[in-house]
Amino acid sequence: MSALIPSDADNRPHLVVCGADALVWTLAEELANSRHRIRLTVITPHKIRADVPDLRTLEARGVELRHAERLDEQTFRDAGLAGAAALALVMPDDMVNLHAALCAREVEEKLRVVVRMFATGLAGSVSRIFPDSVVLSDAQMAGPAFVAAALGEVAPTHFRHGDRTLYVAHRADVPAHRVMVTLATATGDEVTVLPAEPASSAAGADDLVLAQAVGTSAEGDVTRRLLARSGRRRRPFTAFARALRAALNRKLGVAVLITLVTTVLAGAVLNVWDDTHHNLWQSIYVTLMTAVGASDVEDKRNAVAQAAQLVLTVAGLALLPLITAAVVDGMVNARLALSQGRLTGQLRDHVVLVGLGNVGTQVLRQLHDLGVRVVAIDRHAGARGVKSAQRRGIPVIVGDASREETLQAAQLATCRALVVVSTNDPVNLQAALHARAIRDDLRVVLRLFDDDFAQRIGAAFDISTSRSVSRLCAPVFASALVERNVHASIPVDRHVLLVGTVTVLDGSELDGALLSDVDEPGQARVIGMSAAGQEWIDWRPDPRRVLAGGDRVLVVARQRALRALTG
Repeated sequence: MSALIPSDADNRPHLVVCGADALVWTLAEELANSRHRIRLTVITPHKIRADVPDLRTLEARGVELRHAERLDEQTFRDAGLAGAAALALVMPDDMVNLHAALCAREVEEKLRVVVRMFATGLAGSVSRIFPDSVVLSDAQMAGPAFVAAALGEVAPTHFRHGDRTLYVAHRADVPAHRVMVTLATATGDEVTVLPAEPASSAAGADDLVLAQAVGTSAEGDVTRRLLARSGRRRRPFTAFARALRAALNRKLGVAVLITLVTTVLAGAVLNVWDDTHHNLWQSIYVTLMTAVGASDVEDKRNAVAQAAQLVLTVAGLALLPLITAAVVDGMVNARLALSQGRLTGQLRDHVVLVGLGNVGTQVLRQLHDLGVRVVAIDRHAGARGVKSAQRRGIPVIVGDASREETLQAAQLATCRALVVVSTNDPVNLQAALHARAIRDDLRVVLRLFDDDFAQRIGAAFDISTSRSVSRLCAPVFASALVERNVHASIPVDRHVLLVGTVTVLDGSELDGALLSDVDEPGQARVIGMSAAGQEWIDWRPDPRRVLAGGDRVLVVARQRALRALTG
């Protein structure tokens, strides 16, 4: 917190948070519950989403609540942004956040800004407005967790720090010498987070660990593992095959088939009963020429040959228009299938995705990149992810996912998982319960705002995973806002672990303490440290080492434990 600039009106650093959905509530609660001495102002529109709790309940904890329909210069001046330490713009619209950043610059130029954006390509624009800025995407942070839950895997989290790339894996998937720390162990349904390191004989193959990627790409390792466990591979001709199936009109195909059979049989009879003996090529030649109407009247042929010639000529007259119609119909249907991505035939082993908003679009892209078949559902044809799905040839059903017939249309009976990530909690819950009624063995991944409610729903209805996106992402936004040195967030079961650096201050409780005092199983685990003035990181340092001012300790910790250490 030493980097924060105190406000003129108060000796506490002033933070301003602007938002209009679940994230603003969760972020404000996260900051209000922190041990840091801050003054917090929250700005929201008068009308926000109905499922967002009443922000007035935070006023008892010293949070100042303001309402404004537009984030302009006057709004920021009234909120006391001049002299503030940091600003969080977490509105659900990228352009609104970008415009607000431009207005904030006119009020306070020296400001730390954390911006929520779906299109993180605009990060460069924000950094030009405020050099001290961070652009985060809650959809990108949450997407991997939903994808991994749908495939029955761990979230593919990886990050680079110092000279090493670290990533999350099962213990069985990495050599023992690459394991940095055990993140979680499971005994039955009970998950223990950040346990003491188990003895080699007690280590479980399914333990979740933080491992080093030495000489290989962590992202590649995770992708290959997901592909291998899901039994899927990239198939470059999948879209073409789907289009070909869509091109086949059943009635037209039957007509062409009957005509072809008639042509072949008539040609065979003609060549057998004709007085002229033909070899194979000559027989094919006579058959095709007769079928296209190039035959002459042969009044001296026997009756059977003449009848066969007549049938062959009539069949040929029908065959040519049918072939033309089949080609045209196939081209039109193929173009429609590729552009609309509609369902073709019976699907199996696919993922049904409900909701194509910010999070749903990220989940859709990642599943497609992994080669997993997807059928998407959204009640709005103009949803953000619809065009993205159409470009990838992914079927989109426009309908209400809370209705059983909509789920049946997505062939839920043969899918591998249902991922429900719309922004409407009642629709999400109804879709999940309908799916559980249709198939009691189906893997269901559910998004709900209230984390406690999500946990209870998951336990009561045996839903594989239920998550709150705002609860998953708020710690990262809060850490970026107060300049806590957080490098990554790791979702583990219902917990979020943070990887961060704790700097030892002169005269603090850690100054002169042993490194083992920082390492507390269940709360915080040390994975590395750098001595004061030392650039390189000592991985797996000696726990008997005495800490001094300026030392930096790299830890994996729970949110509250990291708050305590940095405080």
